[in-house]
Amino acid sequence: MSDLVSPSRRTLVIIPTYNERENLPLIVGRVHAAQPDVHVLVVDDGSPDGTGRLADELSLADPDRIHVMHRVSKDGLGAAYLAGFEWGLNREYTVLVEMDADGSHAPEELGRLLAAVDGGADVAIGSRYVPGGTVRNWPWRRLALSRTANTYSRVLLGVDIRDITAGYRAYRREVLEKIELSAVDSKGYCFQIDLTWRAINAGFTVVEVPITFSERELGVSKMSGSNIREAMFKVAEWGMRGRIDRARGVSSRPASL
Repeated sequence: MSDLVSPSRRTLVIIPTYNERENLPLIVGRVHAAQPDVHVLVVDDGSPDGTGRLADELSLADPDRIHVMHRVSKDGLGAAYLAGFEWGLNREYTVLVEMDADGSHAPEELGRLLAAVDGGADVAIGSRYVPGGTVRNWPWRRLALSRTANTYSRVLLGVDIRDITAGYRAYRREVLEKIELSAVDSKGYCFQIDLTWRAINAGFTVVEVPITFSERELGVSKMSGSNIREAMFKVAEWGMRGRIDRARGVSSRPASL
């Protein structure tokens, strides 16, 4: 493929971290074993367990491919990704990828997302809930919560994305340049819904690629009740405003919410 039709030629994988010292070297190693040419940006939110220092050591050992951003406080997943997007866009990366540090997103499946973007998708979502996608080792309560959240969002927003809360995804830089990232204030997994909704309303092509999602083996989940409440209220507001806008014959714009 020529550069013109191969956006993934310059890919940045953004990995937010907070107390992921055990997982970080494993996930970075797997990324480069699977996709040797991609670069990694670790965005550490002041981890007290030394994750940031370890990230610096990894970067010193491989400065061309591994980069580190240190943030002074834990300010939510959304804020970490927004900072990472800005860093990557300023350095001319053409595809920017979200990936968890805990191993739940298999780097060995990253090629599927990049192939979808190279094939014409503007956003490729690693989906647990399309044919071929699956979830491993999740407690039934977490699985039920995830499926309920996705159904709730799909119905209220009127979109046909089966896994709109998914956190394993690849964006063409043009998407992030257009959807007014400065207006995004979502913190937890609502951030994923927010960006998907913005991309769809901006006219971009969003596709789902089946993946296998595996529950973390090391460390603890960062999911909280406040994440869930944020998503419930914001999705309801976006859905209501979207219906009003469609009734008026105007485009729904989450940035104005």
